[in-house]
Amino acid sequence: MASILLKLSGEALAGAAKKGLDFDTVMRVAKEVRAVTEAGTRVGIVIGGGNFWRGDEHEAEIERTKGDEIGMLATVMNCLYVSEVFRKAGMKTRVFTPFAIGAVTRLYGKDDVMEALKDGCVVFFAGGTGHPYFSTDTATVLRALQMEADAVYMAKSVDGVYDKDPAKHADAKRYDSISISEVVAKGLGVIDQAAAVLCKEHKMPLRVFALEHEGAIARCLAGEDEGTRVTPA
Repeated sequence: MASILLKLSGEALAGAAKKGLDFDTVMRVAKEVRAVTEAGTRVGIVIGGGNFWRGDEHEAEIERTKGDEIGMLATVMNCLYVSEVFRKAGMKTRVFTPFAIGAVTRLYGKDDVMEALKDGCVVFFAGGTGHPYFSTDTATVLRALQMEADAVYMAKSVDGVYDKDPAKHADAKRYDSISISEVVAKGLGVIDQAAAVLCKEHKMPLRVFALEHEGAIARCLAGEDEGTRVTPA
């Protein structure tokens, strides 16, 4: 049975407001994921916290470790909200964190995650790795490897990997396919270096696409030309 790790951008889930969470956007994603799970694919999800908190914007105010801890909690809020919308859309879900939060989430353990996936749950991995200095990119690849996913799908606010920032450069060109080594060498900022190393060492393929494109998740899984394919070379 196929399994994937879906990384969702917090900013993309915020819709036009770019802050907080937009119910209609999240519900649309939920319906797309439901279709994927009904086709037999197991799904794990990591959500960034940038719609609530970006630590680099507060470096002058607070110490880095505390900033990262706040960011971890932002991902927990996102996962709890999105999980509930998924339930409203008719799916079973579980939210795991690498640290205890009372009865709010479940403490991460691979056996429990695999059992939840086997039971048909969409599994949310909140709280990053549980440690500062590691981004949600690293948590994404780490959890993908632990849940034995076949690939990582990164849904962002842009429709793939570009040779330069398309928001700043009208002549930016999108790659249909690129290796993870090229991404790092060219400093394209798709994922951080620690996550890139994990992808390369464990041959984990990525697909980067725009969350706002309706039906994109299903098209990616079908192998259609959606976004950018990042090979683990």
